[in-house]
Amino acid sequence: MQEKTVKKQILQNLILLSIPTMLEEVLSTLLQYVDTAMVGRLGEGATAAVSTTTTINWLVNSIPYALAIAVMAMVSRENGAGNTRRTRQITGQATLLLLIIGGLLTCICLILSPFIPVWMGAESDVRGPASTYFTIVSLPLVFRAMSIVLGAAIRATKNTRTPMLINFSANVLNAALNALLIYGLSLGVTGAAIASAIAYTLAGIAMLAVVRKTPALRFSRQDFLPNRRLPERKAVYREFAKIGLPALGTSLASCLGYVFFAGMVSGMGKTIFAAHSLAVTAEQLFYIPGYGFRTATTSLVGNALGEKNEEKMHLTEAYSIAITVGMMVVSGICLYFLSEALMRLFTPSETAIQLGAQMLRLVAFTEPFFGLMIVLEGISYGKGQTKGVFLVETFSMWAIRILFTFLVVKVWGGGLLEVWYCMIADNIAKALLLLLLHVRSRTKKA
Repeated sequence: MQEKTVKKQILQNLILLSIPTMLEEVLSTLLQYVDTAMVGRLGEGATAAVSTTTTINWLVNSIPYALAIAVMAMVSRENGAGNTRRTRQITGQATLLLLIIGGLLTCICLILSPFIPVWMGAESDVRGPASTYFTIVSLPLVFRAMSIVLGAAIRATKNTRTPMLINFSANVLNAALNALLIYGLSLGVTGAAIASAIAYTLAGIAMLAVVRKTPALRFSRQDFLPNRRLPERKAVYREFAKIGLPALGTSLASCLGYVFFAGMVSGMGKTIFAAHSLAVTAEQLFYIPGYGFRTATTSLVGNALGEKNEEKMHLTEAYSIAITVGMMVVSGICLYFLSEALMRLFTPSETAIQLGAQMLRLVAFTEPFFGLMIVLEGISYGKGQTKGVFLVETFSMWAIRILFTFLVVKVWGGGLLEVWYCMIADNIAKALLLLLLHVRSRTKKA
C-alpha cells in the first residue's frame, strides 16, 4: 500500500510540475507562430532576414543555457537536501556570472552583427535587414541571460508556474508590440526586433524579482560578491565547471552544427530556406510535451538525488520516459495531418507551403525518437551527468547531420528532402545512443 502511495505521489508531482512548463512552451510557441506569421506576411525576404540569424541566436543563448543546466542540477539537489544556505550561494554566484557573460556577449554580437548575414550565405538584399534585426535583439543580452539562468533556479525549487506566467506575459507583450511596430508604425523587420528586445528585458527583470522574493534563492550581498577565497565559493565554481562546461560543449557542438546546417540550406535559395525555416518553426509545437517533461524530470531527479532516495529517482525516470514517448506518438500523428494547414499560417507562398508540408509529414514519424532524446537529456542533467550528452551530441551532429548534409548539398546535388533525411537520422541516432548510455548506467549500478 505504501509503495503504491509513493508511486502515485511521484507521478502526481511529475505531472503537476510538467503541466506549467508544457503550457509555457505551448503558449510561447503559439505566440511565436503569430510572430512568424506577422513577419511572413511581409514576404519571403522578411522571413529570410529574421531566419538568417536564428541559429546564431541559438549559439549565443547556448552559453547562459549551459550555466542554467548547472544551476538547475545544483539547486534542485541542494533544495532536495534542504540546504538553503547553499542554494542561495549558488544563485548569487550564478547571477554574478550571468551579468559578466551577458555583457561580454553583447559586445561581441554588436561587433560581429554586420558580418554574420554574409557568413550565413544570405542573399544580398537580405543582409542589411538581417544585420539590423540581430543588432537590436542582441542589445538586451544581459536580460536574456537573466531570464534563462534565474528561470532555471526557480524551476529547480519545484516552482514551474511562476516562470510560465512570466514568459507567457512576455510573449503576449511581444505579439502586441509586433502588431503595433510592424504594421501600425510600418517598421517591418526592425519593429519585430524592437518588440522582442523589450519582451526579453522585462522577462529578465521579472525573474530577478521572483528570485529576490523566494526564500530558498534570496541571496545576500556576500553570496553575490566574487570572493574565491571562501572554500564553499570555490566548490560552487568547481561544480559550475564540472556540470556547465560539458553542457556548454554540448550546446556549442549543437548550435555550431545548426549554423553550418542552416548555412548550407540558406545557400539553396530564398524560397527553399524560407520553407525549411517555417517548417522547423511549425514543428516546435509538436515536441513541446518532451520539453515539458524534461524540465520536470530534471528538477525531480535532482531533488531525489539530494534526498538520497534512489527508488524515487528511478521511478521518476521510468514514468518520464513512458509518458513522454506516448505523448510524442500522439503528437506525431497530429503533425502529419495538420502539416499543410500549419504552413499556410506562416506564408502565402504556395511553393513554400507545399515544400514545408512535405518535410513536416516526413518528420512526424520520428517524433517519438525526438521525445526520447529530450527526456533522456533531462535525466542526465538532473544527475549532473553532462559529459555523456556532450559526446553523443557532438558525434551525432557532426558525423551524421553535418557530414551527410554537406555530401547531399555540395557533392550529390540533392534537395531539401534529402537534407531533412540527414536531420532525422541525427535525431534518431541521438535518442538511441542516449538510451544505450542510460541502460548502461543502470546496469552498472545494479
